[in-house]
Amino acid sequence: MKLSQLYRKALTIRQKLDHPRCAAIIVAAGSASRMNGIDKILAKLDGMPIICRSIEAFEHNHLVDEIIVVARRETMEQTAELCAAYPKVRIVVPGGQTRTDSVLAGLEAVSEGTQFVAVHDGARPLVPDEVISRTIAKAEKFSAAAPAIHVKDTIKVSDGGAVDETPDRSRLYAVQTPQVFDCDLLCAALQNAKEKDLMLTDDCSAVEALGMKVQLTDGSEENIKITTPMDLDVAEVILKRRQRL
Repeated sequence: MKLSQLYRKALTIRQKLDHPRCAAIIVAAGSASRMNGIDKILAKLDGMPIICRSIEAFEHNHLVDEIIVVARRETMEQTAELCAAYPKVRIVVPGGQTRTDSVLAGLEAVSEGTQFVAVHDGARPLVPDEVISRTIAKAEKFSAAAPAIHVKDTIKVSDGGAVDETPDRSRLYAVQTPQVFDCDLLCAALQNAKEKDLMLTDDCSAVEALGMKVQLTDGSEENIKITTPMDLDVAEVILKRRQRL
């Protein structure tokens, strides 16, 4: 082995020892029911499948050691072919009936010795690198962290059509992903949620159900989730703006 190769290998090992081992679990097993028949995970954003852009964000982050992709069973083969281009992707696993089941499937596939897991929606392809790094760093200190941005709109609470309550907007946040947790904590939280049949829309809720605090970090307005066809248009605009900068 050449000296330069030995140096690169030693540098890689040293870099991995500089931080607790962190795995990213990218969840791409949803039904995309609001996309009018478009497969949002495989849909292209400026010529690249959305799932690839999501993976790429974690592939390039220096705090992430490996990536687990959780896919729908019917797209497993195609997703695995796309993932072959990314060295950090350890495995593609099939998702479950619920988000909790899918994240648990990803957790079962992380390497032994993993201390933290960053759970990310595969439909958030534009997450900035600094959002990933900030959230991982916060979780290393507090065991649970998530990026969030202040809510801009006034929010109303209603059970039957009439306004029941108007919460103080200054205290409201829209939570994003990746949500990063101590690996053992998240395992316990999701198992608890499954046993109690809790219907959750994010992993912070599972940790909160254990009575644990989740720390918030600064998210990004660019870190949008592709939920409807219009979101694809918005994502294209964000991407073009980035390319001009």
